[in-house]
Amino acid sequence: MGIFTGKTLMITGGTGSFGNAILNRFLETDIAQIRIFSRDEKKQDDMRHEFQSKMPESSDKIKFFIGDVRDSASVKNAIHDVDYIFHAAALKQVPSCEFFPMEAVKTNVIGTDNVLGAAIDEGVKTVICLSTDKAAYPVNAMGTSKAMMEKVIVAKSRTVSPDKTKICCTRYGNVMCSRGSVIPLWIDQIKSGNPITVTEPSMTRFIMSLDEAVDLVLFAFEKGISGDILVQKAPACTIETLARAVTGLFAPNHEIRIIGIRHGEKMYETLLTNEECANAIDLGGFYRVPCDQRDLNYDKYFAQGNIQRNPLTEFNSNNTELLGVEQVMEKLMKLDYIKEELRAWEGVK
Repeated sequence: MGIFTGKTLMITGGTGSFGNAILNRFLETDIAQIRIFSRDEKKQDDMRHEFQSKMPESSDKIKFFIGDVRDSASVKNAIHDVDYIFHAAALKQVPSCEFFPMEAVKTNVIGTDNVLGAAIDEGVKTVICLSTDKAAYPVNAMGTSKAMMEKVIVAKSRTVSPDKTKICCTRYGNVMCSRGSVIPLWIDQIKSGNPITVTEPSMTRFIMSLDEAVDLVLFAFEKGISGDILVQKAPACTIETLARAVTGLFAPNHEIRIIGIRHGEKMYETLLTNEECANAIDLGGFYRVPCDQRDLNYDKYFAQGNIQRNPLTEFNSNNTELLGVEQVMEKLMKLDYIKEELRAWEGVK
């Protein structure tokens, strides 16, 4: 972690799953300080006590700031002397954003603009923003707000020298066992003796662990160029496969009940669109979508076109590697959350 030696990192929405993963990864390194910026004092208090208990010698590096990305003044109050920002604050539940779309706009779009504006004003060196596969070909309010967030990120990157503030975006799929995701819900349903509820079995979704999400952010931090959108090549599975993997670990032959598609859901998700493929760069385990640096003087581009098109094609959860039940179970068994839940479940049975 040499690049973080003696530095101050701020995580917006830092009490969420991503913020906890960053603390677990960074806290016992030689980073100077990690600022947790969020609006929920109860979650901050819980996090404070948790890390004081499990990492007592390092927990004083954590500094907590109550604030809301919707309020630019509270962001500015927390951002002084910050070197780097991981911007994870978001409204990310598809159904709730469908019913309250302007709330998604306030947090995901305006909140991002507030964070980036304050970061540029304060001379923060690097900002990495977290987006989602739902921003590609969005069909719901959450995805649409995240797509606009990405536009804000790319536009802001054009307004500042990358030598002053580098701004990049990461886009990834479903993070297994993150707060509010489906796997913890299914485990609770199993423990309560209720059927697990599945919307549409044939839906496909990208799956990745929290550690892989952190790896993507660190890749963007180290390798990204200002204005980039960075995508990790993730595997996928059907919802039915995921459900059978969870029941296979906790309660084989447990009832699976199909309840139908929820508001704003897609049959499959996209991480790289066909349009982005025209300029995307294949980096092996990742795709890089560079910022379009053309300006509004379009006339000169009529005479200077790009005749050859990149051979890359859309990357979605239907054409990536599709995992089977055993492969998903193997992936799940690597997660600390699953290990802890299985130990607790075995103790109850």
